[in-house]
Amino acid sequence: MDNKQKIFYALKKYYGFETLRRGQLEIMNSILNGIDTFCLMPTGAGKSICYQIPAIILQGITIVIAPLISLMKDQVDNLIGAGVKATYINSTQSIDTIKKILIEAAMGEYKILYISPERLESKIFKDMIKDLYISQIVIDEAHCVSQWGHDFRQSYLEISNFYDSLKFKPTLSAFTATATEAVREDSIKLLGLKNPYVYRGDINRENLNINVLKEVDKLEILKDIIRENEGEAGIVYCASRKEVDELYYYLKDLGYNVGKYHGGLKDEEKERYQENFLYENIDIIIATNAFGMGIDKSNIRFVVHFTLPQNIESYYQEIGRGGRDGEKCNCYLFYCEADISRVEYIINKSSSIKRREIQLRQFQAMIDYCNLKECYRKYILNYFGNERKLNYCNNCSNCLNDDELKDFTRESQMILSTVFRTKEKYGVSVLVDILKGFKGPKIIQNNLDKLTTYGIMKEYDSGFIKDLIKNLLSEGYVDLKEGTYSMLKLNARSMKLLKSQEKLVLKILDKREPLLNKELFEALKRWRKEKAYKERIKPYIIFSDTSLIAISNSKPKTIEELLEIRGVGIKKIEAYGKELLNIVQITDEREAK
Repeated sequence: MDNKQKIFYALKKYYGFETLRRGQLEIMNSILNGIDTFCLMPTGAGKSICYQIPAIILQGITIVIAPLISLMKDQVDNLIGAGVKATYINSTQSIDTIKKILIEAAMGEYKILYISPERLESKIFKDMIKDLYISQIVIDEAHCVSQWGHDFRQSYLEISNFYDSLKFKPTLSAFTATATEAVREDSIKLLGLKNPYVYRGDINRENLNINVLKEVDKLEILKDIIRENEGEAGIVYCASRKEVDELYYYLKDLGYNVGKYHGGLKDEEKERYQENFLYENIDIIIATNAFGMGIDKSNIRFVVHFTLPQNIESYYQEIGRGGRDGEKCNCYLFYCEADISRVEYIINKSSSIKRREIQLRQFQAMIDYCNLKECYRKYILNYFGNERKLNYCNNCSNCLNDDELKDFTRESQMILSTVFRTKEKYGVSVLVDILKGFKGPKIIQNNLDKLTTYGIMKEYDSGFIKDLIKNLLSEGYVDLKEGTYSMLKLNARSMKLLKSQEKLVLKILDKREPLLNKELFEALKRWRKEKAYKERIKPYIIFSDTSLIAISNSKPKTIEELLEIRGVGIKKIEAYGKELLNIVQITDEREAK
């Protein structure tokens, strides 16, 4: 069995997926072939799976160096839930517990071990761990090693020394979501990666709707945002502890279901608020930037920056915590000139002159962003070196401030041309994968990646493409094949549109996936919450909202049908399959009465 077969076998068995996202296969192959790897991918794009699957396949153990305890615990809970042997070591554990874990690791009990970078500052620990058969060392949040990065951590500088101390040299793989070219080069050098394979992924998060609101009444607008997202999870970021406390009590007095998080709270308070948010006991968390790194909650639907962030890096990472399941997340940044001096004061309290100069330069880029007249998304992507030719993204407040109709003829021609070139043999999902340039067994087996339209719409959101197909159907520019629910068939009007004899002009399209059965979805969410409470794990670790929506929409009747749903693997079927089918059946019977 070659690497590719092993990768797709592990993907389905442990994660319930049949297709990979762009870049994931190349990254995994690089690691499995023993090549040092540096990977830049946006939050929610599937970085973890890129090193976890190689860890499952490789002999020996993978050490993951991660910055936060909460990140480690969530990742380990996810892995154990999927059937992968994993554990972590952190500062809350006794030396006896740590010794026991390392003995078990030496005996092959674990495939993945998470540790913090600070752990490498201990000579005793390094001496204990270096005798393990380590096949891969993973550095998460790799930008933290660079002083030019926005989250510089001194302890990350120990990683290179630790690697050098090992008798047998494992493969190094480093991952980050936000890094400029200077930070990437600095990180590769400081981590000691040798001739690495560098993957610069498309950091564009198309499902994030970006809004900059200038000189507004913050409190009134915030209340409007919360009302519009009633019952949904959201994060509100503030610049200081004082601001967090004031906003928390203001919203709590109004009856909103909120929590708070900042460095001034006791550890048990922070943990309580964070757990309540993750377990869906509260909808909204008011926080400083101390909250969020490594928080793998997939269904956050809005993120508000109540005060200006200090830099583009932090801002993009923080809004990236929304919509990790691929569904729409609305992001709001309040920009008031009065806040500029407050943020500058916070920066100037920094102890290092060099760091202060870097931070002030980064803050100026943030101010320039807020005063922009053009596309906000394009500015962010260019800032990180992801040049974009498009002048508008159709999903930020600058692009959407014009309510005029827009011409989608060119995009429609790309879709119809793909239907023609595939001889009308495939449904909407496969067509979207072709247009987006995704690789998967069906794409590769049928040579669909050889089509001239393969990847032609990689710049577009999958939801946008699906919505455009719906509009083409409703406007009569394409038909559904008889006896199918998603296979498209060209008609006379299709040819007119392809030849530019007609134009398709529409309002901006809503990109959120439709929920067809709200009652079933709510029933599944209640079941998930109860199950999570009993098993003492986070609800989204059991199933993401995306998977529950797919179950609600397709209403599977058998285990086989359930296995077809993305995110439902064999381990999940064994644990929850019968219960899920029972909920679907009960809801169906209730609706039939």
